[in-house]
Amino acid sequence: MKTLTVYFNGIRVGTLSQDISGKIMFQYDQEWLLSAGAHPISQSLPLRAEAFREAECIGFFGGLLPEEGIRIMIAKNLGITPGNDYAMLREIGGECAGAISLIDPETEAAPREHAYHRISLSELETILVTLPTRPLLAGEAEIRLSLAGAQNKLSIYHDEQGYAVPLHESPSTHILKPESEVFPGLIDNEDYCMRLAGEASLPCAKTRIETVGSHRCLLIKRYDRIGEGATLERLHQEDFCQALGISSRYKYQAEGGPSLVRCFELVRTASAEPAKDLIILFEAVLFNYLIGNNDAHGKNFSLLYTVSGTEPYVRLAPFYDLVSTAYYRELSPKMAMKIGGKYLPNDLRLRHWEAYWQDIGFSVKQALQRAGQFLERMDSILNTAPQSTVEEAIQTIIKTRIAIFRQNMHQA
Repeated sequence: MKTLTVYFNGIRVGTLSQDISGKIMFQYDQEWLLSAGAHPISQSLPLRAEAFREAECIGFFGGLLPEEGIRIMIAKNLGITPGNDYAMLREIGGECAGAISLIDPETEAAPREHAYHRISLSELETILVTLPTRPLLAGEAEIRLSLAGAQNKLSIYHDEQGYAVPLHESPSTHILKPESEVFPGLIDNEDYCMRLAGEASLPCAKTRIETVGSHRCLLIKRYDRIGEGATLERLHQEDFCQALGISSRYKYQAEGGPSLVRCFELVRTASAEPAKDLIILFEAVLFNYLIGNNDAHGKNFSLLYTVSGTEPYVRLAPFYDLVSTAYYRELSPKMAMKIGGKYLPNDLRLRHWEAYWQDIGFSVKQALQRAGQFLERMDSILNTAPQSTVEEAIQTIIKTRIAIFRQNMHQA
């Protein structure tokens, strides 16, 4: 039996193990279970003495890891099997999303003090050049960074002095996404959609476009990190797939991933302020429809854990990865989650919106009023002239969908 020690903000909480057949298992430490501040590390992993089988814990722990082509390339660099979550967590699970760090007890006793390797802009540019063949710098000595998702990106420490690479289990402050060669204008697209969301009063991660040598990048401030330097701390978070115990491999509803109904149920039961968060999620779903974000799956929504007294205080996390996929005609128009039984935005009629609203526990009257107010908000922020062809195209998509939505509303 092989084991990794699971730490939550530097405190040992349990053990992730792998048996001879390759199956993983998670178990909380008895000391953690008996401690005054004991709490679960996931909605899907409630406190209990009994171990969690792979089917129960793979959704959370596998959800800490990158996906698709990024995962395959990392596995090649590390000399492991792409599907071996345990082996990948052993190698890169030091700095993960949220407050979790995993450590091999055979090589390290406990999390180390914060340590960073300062790099110049030219060194960062070199890293960006090699990122496609060495995602997340996997395999580099002392670097154990992990990020979920299928897009090339890098966890980085950034302050007034410049950039640094986190070492061992040291927390990062930002995520750096270089421009995509496959989808031109992607970082401009995401930056604009994130700014629009903020202007529409949706909580979202802060972004800005940075130029590193010949590379244009999107610099995203992590909302699950607070402070800086020696006082930098992790805030715990988990995406909806992790919270529901669903593997990242099945993040789309059509493949067994969360539906909007399950997402709203999760917020209703997990949030410390469900009335507020349900409204925010309601508006976010409408916003994603308006911008044409068809890739808004269960891993693109998260819960954020802060502390109130000794208990975790759970709220809907700020939004991230807001992109108009409709901007790229080669991408599927199929939405990641159905609205009123429909996957295609062009198929939506008022009856489908009404069915969706009722399914998530909103009255049609209440939902129509909320939606109307949100559309008015979007009208006001679209008065600003677009600053690029990307912004112009996204504005056209939004205005067209606002007009269609209002046409549907008038049928009520």
